[in-house]
Amino acid sequence: MSDCPASAPSGPAGASQSGLDWPTLARLVRLSSQAGTWLLALPTLWGLTLAAGGRPPFSLLVIFLLGSFLMRSAGVVMNDLADRSFDRQVARTQTRPLASGALSPSQALAVVMALVSLAALLLLFLNRLALFLSPVALLLAALYPFSKRLFHIPQAVLGMAFGWGVIMAWAAVRNELAAPAWLLYGSTICWALAYDTIYALQDRDDDRKIGVKSSAIFFGSLTWLAVALAMGGMLILLGGAGRLLGLGPAFYAALVGVGVLSVCQVTQLRGAVSPARALALFKQHVWVGAAILAGIWAGFLS
Repeated sequence: MSDCPASAPSGPAGASQSGLDWPTLARLVRLSSQAGTWLLALPTLWGLTLAAGGRPPFSLLVIFLLGSFLMRSAGVVMNDLADRSFDRQVARTQTRPLASGALSPSQALAVVMALVSLAALLLLFLNRLALFLSPVALLLAALYPFSKRLFHIPQAVLGMAFGWGVIMAWAAVRNELAAPAWLLYGSTICWALAYDTIYALQDRDDDRKIGVKSSAIFFGSLTWLAVALAMGGMLILLGGAGRLLGLGPAFYAALVGVGVLSVCQVTQLRGAVSPARALALFKQHVWVGAAILAGIWAGFLS
């Protein structure tokens, strides 16, 4: 993709559009911060591993890891396209390429189309059921940015979008959908509600001023309780899936460990939480997902 001419018009924030060079593209897709990619990828790895009895095919691991990176990248660009006017009013997001005017909406849309096209090529290596289910993933990813204007808990929509990879992963392995897949899907929605509510604490004051809806605003002083209930729901649903699939004690030990970390986080959320602390608590959830994945593998061995 070639750079735009140097004479491109100035952006709304006063910055001139520099064209789609590599540093700007890297900032657009959050290349330096891949926590979101892992939070999307890890539930799909849960699904692949559970559906395959602990031994998922290497080819599917590669496909779903690449797909997670591409779709998360496309998702953040779609989010920035929808929220660029909001982002200019939030301290943390003012310097994003679209909010600052470094890129035009048409350039960002071209990036989205390229990323989605690459992700679509990966679908050619999956079975028909997974291919049939794939449009739902794109629909949910596109719906999420606008849910912040309509729903008080848009984090639930994010969970639906991130969790759909579990459904596709299960279908890719077994060519069918069964109860454990839907329990995993529900657990991912609960998990996203928990960690993205924590993430939203960074912007709660700015979001309240500009009218953006979020669970951090909706739950207010009871945010700690909402996170506790969401994490509890996640653990119950995961435990149910493990029981249906006959996982051993190591899996439940991992769930206990996640439960202990959750209690520690909830305890901190009962007090004042700075934006920096909220981000640190959010990033801990990558390790939560990794611990659950390790517990699933170990559960098939124990």
